[in-house]
Amino acid sequence: MNHPIDLPTPPRHMHAMAGRPAHPNDTNPRAPDRFLEEAATYSVRGADAPDLDTGIAAIRNTLKTLPTRPGVYRMLDARGDVLYVGKARALKNRVTNYTQVDKLPRRLQRMVSLTRSMMIVTTNSEAEALLLEAQLIKRYRPAYNVLLRDDKSFPYILLREDHDFPRMSKYRGAQKYRGQYFGPFASAGSVTSTLNSLQKLFLLRSCSDSFFANRSRPCLLYQIKRCSAPCVDRISKEDYAALVADARAFLTGKSTDVQARLGKKMEAAAEALDFESAAAYRDRLKALTFIQGSQAVNAQGIADADVFAMASQGGTVCIQAFFIRAGQNWGHRSFFPAHVQDMDEAEILTSFLMQFYQDMPAPKLILTDRQPFECDLMLEALSANRSGKLELLVPQRGERKRLIDQAQRNATEALQRRVAESASTAKHLTEMAELFGLDGPPDRIEVYDNSHIQGTNALGAMVVAGPEGFRKAAYRKFNIKRAETVPGDDYAMMREVFERRFARAQSEDPDRSSGDWPDLVLVDGGKGQLKAAMEALAGLGIDDVALVGVAKGPDRNAGRETFFMPDGREFTLPVNSPVLFYLQRLRDEAHRFAIGAHRGKRKKAMTTSPLDEVPGIGPARKRALLMHFGTAKAVRSASLEDLQKAPGVSKAMAQSIYDFFRG
Repeated sequence: MNHPIDLPTPPRHMHAMAGRPAHPNDTNPRAPDRFLEEAATYSVRGADAPDLDTGIAAIRNTLKTLPTRPGVYRMLDARGDVLYVGKARALKNRVTNYTQVDKLPRRLQRMVSLTRSMMIVTTNSEAEALLLEAQLIKRYRPAYNVLLRDDKSFPYILLREDHDFPRMSKYRGAQKYRGQYFGPFASAGSVTSTLNSLQKLFLLRSCSDSFFANRSRPCLLYQIKRCSAPCVDRISKEDYAALVADARAFLTGKSTDVQARLGKKMEAAAEALDFESAAAYRDRLKALTFIQGSQAVNAQGIADADVFAMASQGGTVCIQAFFIRAGQNWGHRSFFPAHVQDMDEAEILTSFLMQFYQDMPAPKLILTDRQPFECDLMLEALSANRSGKLELLVPQRGERKRLIDQAQRNATEALQRRVAESASTAKHLTEMAELFGLDGPPDRIEVYDNSHIQGTNALGAMVVAGPEGFRKAAYRKFNIKRAETVPGDDYAMMREVFERRFARAQSEDPDRSSGDWPDLVLVDGGKGQLKAAMEALAGLGIDDVALVGVAKGPDRNAGRETFFMPDGREFTLPVNSPVLFYLQRLRDEAHRFAIGAHRGKRKKAMTTSPLDEVPGIGPARKRALLMHFGTAKAVRSASLEDLQKAPGVSKAMAQSIYDFFRG
């Protein structure tokens, strides 16, 4: 029976890795190089056109050598891009199901029609296969797997313990410093607000070690009663250690004990007529009360837990997460997994949880509003990353059920907002297509802006938006670095940005099949910026990218924007136009991103030295040169003889420094 099928090719993703021999660490599911590849790699190459017969033939050829062991399989298209990652208790039995196309849903039929080869990795257990599946999904982001889109790392509060006066700060990333990590928090904003309150409450320092070591008088935080100024000995080491102990107790759920101690100290100070100290303790008690009162989620009787609830509507799924640590609510976040159409909700939840806990250990208790698919297997896999017992419950009554109900309400409300925003955005995109003469509503919109101060720290910025909103993972910064680009020349900067961005696109994706080519490009600026962009594209032989220049009105007032088209047309929109509001949001996001990137670059430039770029100059030699010459500018202009006289600088090193600064 012939199964021809004419289907659009899905977005391309990262290329599959070449095969590797088995590694001794293959038996360790948490080894750094675990799950790279295994010796047996099965590949069948075929035609590029979507066709079910060709896909089934590739799968059947793979089946000839498949074992009945646990493992993970990858469906690859003709270019070797990963279409789907799946796990199996018995690989041969699971993969056989894909040859029975009449029993497959339409989504998987499309996947089989595009499959031209498979890659197989066997594992020691099904739990290891589940872990590997989640790792590969996050790595390759296949077009037919459920994807956790918002998978950036979560922030923590770090209490450093490698200093006589420990520091409390916000931290994100690998936990490589000695100290205690409290979290995760739902967002950087929730960490910041908690830290601000903790500073008022415990007066712990937040400054860097270098800043601490070079203080001769208290900083502003001491003046506003947010630090005890250990840098200038305004507090003893023992008293500071007591504050650290209180902070640690509070963050581990013993806030009642801390509150009782502060109350006793306040009463004692008042009885001793030390009203200034009593007022200070009173203010700290207020801060403690504020933190306790800000716990919008009632987590009574729960120490450490993550709470998940799901809502779905019209092919869109929202999963609401609450983070409970030490009996306190540390924030909540809404997630909208991708590629969930025609998927069972229990399978969506399992895939979501496996990806969610890839980069952080699960708490000892997980509460969900429904039973995940293969729950016992999932718990076995997640337990490999923690020492204690892991428990997943679906509460039916009591405080935990009320917590789940609250998460469900939040999920439903967030989903309704998302659906309403999507409908509104879809309408805006349709109207925008008519306005700018596009073939259809744009799926990818790129917006460009430049930022600099009199030519210094110049950079270009690109933000990306689509029907689902801003795609922040696709944002890009372009440091202006060409010698021919005159500092401060906005037109030349825009030309350089476009040439670099689209030259790379031509090189990496000449057939435009990855989905990374824009359907519409907005340039923040007037005729000059638009002309520079047009010239850059023309020089690359690109004449089919829709370009629009967006310039503010004569007084730079929002609402009086003028739109410039490549054919010379200019027009404005009514000040109450919904499309105008949407375009302003796009332009303002590009401006915000460009300004933020510029400020970051400027801040970094303020803390770096030209000596950092000289090969062979380490911290000690850099310090010696600055002590001898006074400034980096003096080192740069010094003669060879003067450099040779500097302590710790050999003749060869002096020659190297001299040659570096003179090109």
